[in-house]
Amino acid sequence: MGLKYLAALIVFLSLSAVLFAQAPDSTLTTADSARISDSVRQVQKAKDSLLVIAQQHINRAADSIRKVVITRRKNAIAAFQEALKTHPYLKFAAQPERQTISLRKIENRDSIFYFVVALVLYVALMRLFFYKYFTTMFTLFFRATLRQQQLREQLLQAPLPALLMNFFFVVSLATYCTFLAIHFDMPFANNFWTTLGWGVMIIAAIYLIKFLFLNIVGWIFGISNVTDTYIFIVFLINKMIGIFLLPVIALLAFPTPALLPVMLTVSYILVGGMLFYRFIISYRPVRSEIKLNRFHFFLYLCAFEIAPLLLIYKVLITFVDRSQ
Repeated sequence: MGLKYLAALIVFLSLSAVLFAQAPDSTLTTADSARISDSVRQVQKAKDSLLVIAQQHINRAADSIRKVVITRRKNAIAAFQEALKTHPYLKFAAQPERQTISLRKIENRDSIFYFVVALVLYVALMRLFFYKYFTTMFTLFFRATLRQQQLREQLLQAPLPALLMNFFFVVSLATYCTFLAIHFDMPFANNFWTTLGWGVMIIAAIYLIKFLFLNIVGWIFGISNVTDTYIFIVFLINKMIGIFLLPVIALLAFPTPALLPVMLTVSYILVGGMLFYRFIISYRPVRSEIKLNRFHFFLYLCAFEIAPLLLIYKVLITFVDRSQ
């Protein structure tokens, strides 16, 4: 019994020693495990913090890039809109234009065509029936210094073709003035035939009054030879103006937009040149008959040639202003 108790006591002491020896190791292990867990947590927290900071930087960079992209897009749109506004052909910022659609009005110009053909036929018949008068008139016009008196007497011996050619000049000049009035949209030129009739009467009245005035002045002052010579030259140039205006009238009757300004300029130069040529060739025979200086002759032209035309032009302009 005593040995059993002794053996049990030895075993108990041994186990106590072993347990006592092992107790500090488990405590150290637990402490190391706790420190490792704390380190892991700190690392995880640091990692999470870095991830949050990185995400914040990424978000801020993304916001900055988004703002830059939006700003550039707005600037590009603004520049494109400004280019559209200032473009000379697109005119997006200009006032809208209203285009009204109206029915096309077909103008029947057959009567004008036949009228122009009648004028050409009239000149052709005059040349056919009065060929000698026609050739003499052209010869005297282009060769005014060669046998002028003889040619003048030949023309004066044919009063009928002279009267017919004077009538053609009145109609030709009135037709030319009518087409000009229609081209410039004058309010009194609504109807071609009415305007033509008024033009014929006005031009015929002007030259009839001038003819009577010059004959009366020549009879009163005893210079009938001078006035007859001047009247002959005036009506000779008028006949040539009527003939030279015929192709211009044909082109104005059916105008082409590209050629119309050119034809108008050519007609102005033609009529102005013919009137100036009339002044040149009429001054020499008048001066040879009477003592007349150039200044007095110029005053006569201004008073009886230019002033009536300006007066008629002023009356027409006043009429147009009142009708608007």
